[in-house]
Amino acid sequence: MIRYRRPKQDDAVIMHLIETQLVPLSHMTKSQLEQVRKDLPGRMNRGVTLIASPYYEGDPVGFVHFMLHGDLLYIDMLAVAPESQRKRWGNLLMAHAERFALSRGCKRSKVMVDSGNANGMIFYQKLGYFDIKYHAKNQCHELEKRLS
Repeated sequence: MIRYRRPKQDDAVIMHLIETQLVPLSHMTKSQLEQVRKDLPGRMNRGVTLIASPYYEGDPVGFVHFMLHGDLLYIDMLAVAPESQRKRWGNLLMAHAERFALSRGCKRSKVMVDSGNANGMIFYQKLGYFDIKYHAKNQCHELEKRLS
């Protein structure tokens, strides 16, 4: 099931997923990562976080955090625990985020994928995202999709 984030119940698992699934793929320096870690609580309070969980009261097996900017859905973070990958949780999270954005007038979606994250690139491309730009400074690909 997909539900909204409950900070007291979910944030420890979300932070663990960020540290184990997202940070290792990042090309940021140690000081940049420390700044991101410091900013995470505030960042999580901006936008929307959806949780994938086997049942309503269950702990998260994955999450997506996103923000809406005008007609743009910006996927900020998506992570699924290794033991829950390839079970369609990521697809469900993205479908819910995209439906949420469509209901609020968004027409396109964007996500940044670290270079070297081949699985992430394949995942988003299967969902209809296409590579529009490579950001050499941040070593990441900017992908976009038209929502309908």
